[in-house]
Amino acid sequence: MIITNNNIELLESSFPKYFKDESIIEKIKNNPYTNYYLVTKNGVCLAFINYDLIYERAELSQIEVLKEYQRQGIASKLLEFFIEDCKNKQIKNITLEVKIDNVKAINLYKKYGFKQVAIRKKYYNGIDGILMEKVL
Repeated sequence: MIITNNNIELLESSFPKYFKDESIIEKIKNNPYTNYYLVTKNGVCLAFINYDLIYERAELSQIEVLKEYQRQGIASKLLEFFIEDCKNKQIKNITLEVKIDNVKAINLYKKYGFKQVAIRKKYYNGIDGILMEKVL
């Protein structure tokens, strides 16, 4: 498994539903704060992480793993990579939002020291979101 940076074509082919909107591709190409990293194996993108580093803070936007590769520790590896990148860049805190019913993701984030700090009512098309934070 290899973690690589910003291979847009591989991202689009592996996760087409996430990259239909051209503005997302433009953000990857042109926003200096946006980071996309992929997990690849034998030229196939298995997963990706998207986060923004803005001065002393970071915001995790998304971790996605192809269904057939879930429950193999890939999301954990990506989260570890992200946290280490934040530490190396002297980031002070990390925030993220997660659907209140996404128990797997919530447990993953708690495992890495994220704490619930607020509930965002109807944040995800009528479903509440949890704002989580990790102070570094």
